[in-house]
Amino acid sequence: MNALRFFEGRFGRVVLTDSTPAQAEHTHAEHQLALKYDGADRHFVIGGEREVLTRNDILFINAQRPHEALANADGSSARLLLMNISPDWLAQTFPAMFRSPDQGPHPRTLDVVTPHIRKVADAMAIDMMNDRFPPADRLEFMVQELIQSIIDSYIAKRRSTSPMWRGSKFADSRIRRAIALLRARPNKDVNMDDVAAQVGLSRSRFYDLFQICTGRSPREYLDMLCVETAITRLSTSDTKIGDVSAELGFSAQSNFTRFFLNQVGASPSEYRRFSSAGLSGWDSPSASASAPGLPPFDAGMLEPAK
Repeated sequence: MNALRFFEGRFGRVVLTDSTPAQAEHTHAEHQLALKYDGADRHFVIGGEREVLTRNDILFINAQRPHEALANADGSSARLLLMNISPDWLAQTFPAMFRSPDQGPHPRTLDVVTPHIRKVADAMAIDMMNDRFPPADRLEFMVQELIQSIIDSYIAKRRSTSPMWRGSKFADSRIRRAIALLRARPNKDVNMDDVAAQVGLSRSRFYDLFQICTGRSPREYLDMLCVETAITRLSTSDTKIGDVSAELGFSAQSNFTRFFLNQVGASPSEYRRFSSAGLSGWDSPSASASAPGLPPFDAGMLEPAK
């Protein structure tokens, strides 16, 4: 697999790949998940079972589980978003999930991707390719969104949710409910006092707990969700910028332009122009971003273990 872009953090690594050749059976020390951005469907054999990854799916491979990738007979390729998630990071962030060091978090290998996870994954892929505008902070946010959404959608619902969140910074169900409300309608018109009331908290307590849980204020979190939505709309559709602005609750397109420029470092029209160019020319050299103190990216992570 050819790594087009990658991003590193304490959670592990997220890699945007151009996936064409077969890979012999191998394992990873990290838990891996994969989503297809575009191209051909990708065929895998995981634990002896054959799986086909389409745009409608999300693929989970627990750490140390043998798997291989099969080449398509016609040589067609897929562009994949791969995340290698550190078991140590998961154990620290969601300690109740791990009753033994080798316990895998994913109960199934293949599942239907949710609309929110699909949107976040697409926004991550677009932002990673569009590296004219350094995306490290946005990518950190989207990684957190993706992992939390995966836990909400595929893991917590199949387990007793109270023990599941014990010891995690997301243990407060009221804040998880607030995040779900913000995700459901990313819009600058959202009244945070109403959100606090809906989850049964005073305004001041809501702001304090939200900051502790997410590392951001509710308004900052909402801003990031609005940027995430805007990136997807601008880069994957021909929706007019004025319509994107209205969808996100801005009273005037000029206000949306100022907001987007402040958050991203480019105007909406400039971002759309460079995204269109970048997504049509994926053969550009790979680039990366890393959190301080982490080792450099090792391309061998994409290859079978020796």
